[in-house]
Amino acid sequence: MTIRPSCYPVRDEVPLLDVLTSPVPHGRFDSPVDGRHVLCLHLGSPVPVSYRAGRYERQGTRLHGQFCVVPAGSSTRWTLTAPATSLLLRLNPSLMLDTAEHMRLGAELAPAIHIRDPQVERIGWMMQAEEQDGHPGGRIFADSLASALSARLLALQTLASRRPAAASARALPAWQLRAVQDYVEANLDQDLSLAELAAVAGFSVSHFKELFRQAAGMPVHRFVLARRVERARQLLQAGKLTNTEIALEAGFSHPSHMARSVRQVTGQTPAQLREDGLRKIKSAALVSE
Repeated sequence: MTIRPSCYPVRDEVPLLDVLTSPVPHGRFDSPVDGRHVLCLHLGSPVPVSYRAGRYERQGTRLHGQFCVVPAGSSTRWTLTAPATSLLLRLNPSLMLDTAEHMRLGAELAPAIHIRDPQVERIGWMMQAEEQDGHPGGRIFADSLASALSARLLALQTLASRRPAAASARALPAWQLRAVQDYVEANLDQDLSLAELAAVAGFSVSHFKELFRQAAGMPVHRFVLARRVERARQLLQAGKLTNTEIALEAGFSHPSHMARSVRQVTGQTPAQLREDGLRKIKSAALVSE
């Protein structure tokens, strides 16, 4: 088991989505019962397996990127001909219920094996990269991926294609958008979560995500990142704090995460922004003389 990342709560609150890279033994075994929905993405070389959940049984060869679905509270029996490695995505069932209500679909998740879906794979690789990099995006990025994953899983197992509820086409009212933006500005140094911001607006997570996107023109996690970068840019140009102090003040987990995000958004490094700030300060001093 890997240590739970610091960006996730350690007391009673269960994250919407977390990730774990786990070895899978060769031979027959029963998977442990988990209170969350578990997606097992296969990593590495092909491995022939058999899979049984209740009366549901399948056989085949697991390929890199394929995944199986183990619904919350269930156990599955596996038989592997060789050791393997899985990327486990563990999804909070409460989010699945919320998403299903928003999409007007049934929330029950069915067991499945040998599924290939590019969108689910991308979410898995992004969560894996977040874990390996120390979760630079924080809880709000993981929460956004959780929301996307639950919606995709429901869509995949729905036979009839249906459009989401009409609320998704609406935008967050201006006063609620301003309340969320003000809250973000006041708490940039905190590890913000999607549920926290949804509560500020007074909507469920799945409704809030789409309403915010319509109102702000970007996903909520991208908005928060943009505000963090802007806060860091201002502090860098002021030239009074160290990079470590600025990273903490702007809500980045490490100066290297700040530097990467600043460079991606502004096209400049922290050092270049400091130099720009110093030039502006010198110019202002000359004008005032």
